[in-house]
Amino acid sequence: MGDATWGHSAAILLALLGAACFAVSSALQHHAVRAGHPDGPDHPGASADAGRSGRALTMRHLIRIMRRPRWLAGLGLAGAGTVVHAVALLLAPLRVVQPVGVLAVPLAVLISAARSGRRPAVGVVVGAVVSIIGVVVFVVASAGSAASHSPTGGATLVAGLCVAAVVALLTVVGLARSGTVRCVALAMAGASAFGLVSALVRAVSQSVAAGDVGIFDLPVLGAAAGLVASLAVGGWLVQHAYHAGSPEVVIACLTVVDPIVAVVLGAVLLGEGTATPLATWALLGGAAVAATAGVLTLAHHHPDAVAARAEAAVAV
Repeated sequence: MGDATWGHSAAILLALLGAACFAVSSALQHHAVRAGHPDGPDHPGASADAGRSGRALTMRHLIRIMRRPRWLAGLGLAGAGTVVHAVALLLAPLRVVQPVGVLAVPLAVLISAARSGRRPAVGVVVGAVVSIIGVVVFVVASAGSAASHSPTGGATLVAGLCVAAVVALLTVVGLARSGTVRCVALAMAGASAFGLVSALVRAVSQSVAAGDVGIFDLPVLGAAAGLVASLAVGGWLVQHAYHAGSPEVVIACLTVVDPIVAVVLGAVLLGEGTATPLATWALLGGAAVAATAGVLTLAHHHPDAVAARAEAAVAV
């Protein structure tokens, strides 16, 4: 077994560990956000439809939530998952590492079912399974044809601006709506920001390893600043998504949109698609569509979304 194969295998195992960290972190932070906000259904005196209103999570409430032990424990696990994931990105291309994170989806579903004492709905299970199958196909197809090189000058900045535009658009849509739509839009915006983080980590590591730049050179420092900003914006958006919807939907959006964004950026910045045949690209596209359809199915059939539609029908 070659060094590249060993590296890919180790990276996939680390990505699996990171996915477990993110799934547990999602459950902890979602509970802290919903319980610590006046609109949250777990907050004393909350109404039956709390958490699905159009009210945004204010900075004052967010700061108060961030002091809760459960939220801090989730932050610690998210940090551990991020470190493990970053190490995986040093060992293998984005197309191999990023999609593995979707395995956090079934973990989040199981955790939610264990907490509520109820079996997950059939639609939720089907959505999770379709997402997983789509990503597994994506990983297998990617691993055999992925290669990378140092990014060209200016490509990192252009990629960052494009992702920023996508994040801004999804944020505007999310804040203008409520309930499941807000949850999905804001989670997708946060996932796009996190996808940029992964691409920047991989791009900087490739450039430094190739000797093209030093670790304290301006391009590296600029990428580091963009990485920190993306983490902060993505984290803020995800907390709002937790307030608007369920942890399974949030983690599903994160683990599907994040790798799609990262893989596209990897192809643009690092040339990871240069050795990929057209037929493989078609397979990758079909797998991505299947994974996205799985997330939308999960969001549509989640009990929170079903309850919201029933209340809207009664109101009419």
